[in-house]
Amino acid sequence: MLDPVLLRSFLAVVQTGGFTRAAASLHLTQSTVSQQVRRLEEQLGAELLDRSGRYVVTTTEGERLLGYANRIVALMDEAMLALGQSAVEGEVRLGVPDDFAANSLTPYLADFADSHPGIRLEITSGLSHDVWRAFNAGELDLALIKQRAGSAKGLASWAEPVAWLDSRARPVLARNPVPLAVFPPNGLYRLEMTHALDAMGKPWRIAYVSSSLPGVSAAAEGGLGLTLLPRRLITAAHRELGEAEGFAPVAPVEVALHARNQLPGYARELAAALIGACERIMAVQG
Repeated sequence: MLDPVLLRSFLAVVQTGGFTRAAASLHLTQSTVSQQVRRLEEQLGAELLDRSGRYVVTTTEGERLLGYANRIVALMDEAMLALGQSAVEGEVRLGVPDDFAANSLTPYLADFADSHPGIRLEITSGLSHDVWRAFNAGELDLALIKQRAGSAKGLASWAEPVAWLDSRARPVLARNPVPLAVFPPNGLYRLEMTHALDAMGKPWRIAYVSSSLPGVSAAAEGGLGLTLLPRRLITAAHRELGEAEGFAPVAPVEVALHARNQLPGYARELAAALIGACERIMAVQG
């Protein structure tokens, strides 16, 4: 009999690349996880992990076990959920952009948390390049990010139309150079904005910098600087600029959901819920 507790520890080490991070994800000590993997190896009479490098990787035998282990654990989780049990335990680490975290996704995430009381849902919001970096470092299981169209294939993706926004009450578009309200360096909207203005031959200067979406939006509303944001975030205090004002349209960015390999069943359920939520959010864009 393969002990699912031991299989979970084995999967956690493979998914995180080390015993320390696996222990943190399972809320166990590193020695406990190490002992559980050793017990599994003894039961099977094979070495499952190569511990000699910087990252722990599967041996040939471990790779053969991996698919079975994922299916066994996923089936157990699904059986417990189907039987209405709350004993299913696990963790899903999700990263999302600020404009999705604030209001758009909250009801869907709350529904998931209510229907999976044994699952620890850990949500990190921030700039997309920070979320993407954390995902690539193995710190997240799911990452919803903004990216240039087609730059990285995910589980699903959607076009996000963007718009030039000025203040309706205190417009700044006629100033030379035009002041900008932007996110910190390497932010996607900042890069798209400055590249587009350079292509149009419009001088610009950075007037307001914030890592907060409400901060950038409010700066544009109040006349501190022109900005580029998703069209769905336009408020009554914004004035959208177009070709009539000398501002060429910018190609839509892409919202993409990325997932690590070998997600457990409950994490796949969350991914499906996120895809459905994003479909609804994108469908109501103006």
